[in-house]
Amino acid sequence: MGKIELRWAGDDSRMFIGHDSYGQTVVAGKWTKGDGEEWKGLKPSDLLVISLCSCSAYDVVEILKKQRKNLIGLSITADAKQTSEPPYPFTDIHLHYVITGKEISPEQAKKVIELSQNKYCSVAATIRGVAKITYSYEVREG
Repeated sequence: MGKIELRWAGDDSRMFIGHDSYGQTVVAGKWTKGDGEEWKGLKPSDLLVISLCSCSAYDVVEILKKQRKNLIGLSITADAKQTSEPPYPFTDIHLHYVITGKEISPEQAKKVIELSQNKYCSVAATIRGVAKITYSYEVREG
């Protein structure tokens, strides 16, 4: 992993601009507008869940492609629960995978997801010690 950089946008905002090790940009935070604050960037806690989804999605696509499966689509939705008191740690994260392709069996999908969750996804390995991660899946013929 390379160097990650985050900068405060300044002024009265609570906006932050992050750059990954490849120079890609993400905006997180909120800014004050009139009487209240509005989220104009991603919430940092949502970024963590998005990171979990994208880490696992990368693995699933990579494994299925190496297996020469005809993958047409993949989506993951997450239902994440946090405590109601600061620092609001996650307690449970449920991921639902929808895998669309030809000749991908439910058993193959389950095995690929388990490999991602338990062997390859560094984000899942990090979160697992704090929050319970569960998943469900469906396979659709494309």
